[in-house]
Amino acid sequence: MTLTESPPSVYQGQFGEFTINQGDRTGVIIYRTALMVAALSFAIASALILLNNNPTTIQAITPLYTVFCLALGVSLLTIHIYLAPLHRLLQVFWLIGCISSFVFGHFDSQPFAVTVYTHPLTLFGVGFIFAALTGIFFKEAFCFNRLETKVLTFTVPILLLGHLVGVLPIQAEQVLLGIWAILFVVFALRKAVQEIPPDIGDKSVFAYLKSKSIKTA
Repeated sequence: MTLTESPPSVYQGQFGEFTINQGDRTGVIIYRTALMVAALSFAIASALILLNNNPTTIQAITPLYTVFCLALGVSLLTIHIYLAPLHRLLQVFWLIGCISSFVFGHFDSQPFAVTVYTHPLTLFGVGFIFAALTGIFFKEAFCFNRLETKVLTFTVPILLLGHLVGVLPIQAEQVLLGIWAILFVVFALRKAVQEIPPDIGDKSVFAYLKSKSIKTA
C-alpha cells in the first residue's frame, strides 16, 4: 500500500479558480507560529517591566526583544497581503527597526530597554519595528474584523507617540502596555485556531495583480 498526498483544494476566486496546496498551508502555519512567538516574547518582557522591574529583569528584556524581532520578521515574510508594495514597505520598516535596535543596543552602555525609555528620540529608529507590527494588526483588522487588532491598531501608536512627545503619565503608559501585551496574545491565540484558507486569501487576486505588474513593467 502506497501513501499518496491528497489533491490540492480548488476554490473559486474573483479572477478564476485557484488551488491551495500543502505549501500554502505550511506558510500559514509558519506565519501563525511566528506571531505566537512574537506575542509571548513581548508579553513576557512587558510582564517583567510591569510586575518585577529590577536590574536583572531589565537585562532579560534584551534577548526577549531579539526573539520578538526575529519572529516578527518571519511573520512579515510569510504573511499574505494583496498589495505587494505595502508588504515590502512593512518589511522595510522591520529592517530599519532592526538596524536601529542593533545600533542603539551596542553603542550605549545601558540596557537596551533603559536606552529606549530614557531617550524617546530612539523611537525614530526603533519605532519602525512597531510600525511594521501595527501594519499586521491593521491588515488583520481590515480582513477579519477582529476587535483586538482594531484596538491594537490605535493602542500601539498612541503609546509610542505619547511617550515620544512626553504627554503620557507613567500610569497611562503602563496601562497601555498591559493592554497591548494582553491583546497581542489574544490575537495570536485566535489566529492559532482560525481556519487556514482565509489566511491564504484569494490566490487569483495575487495572480491578477502580478500579471498587471508584469505588463506595466
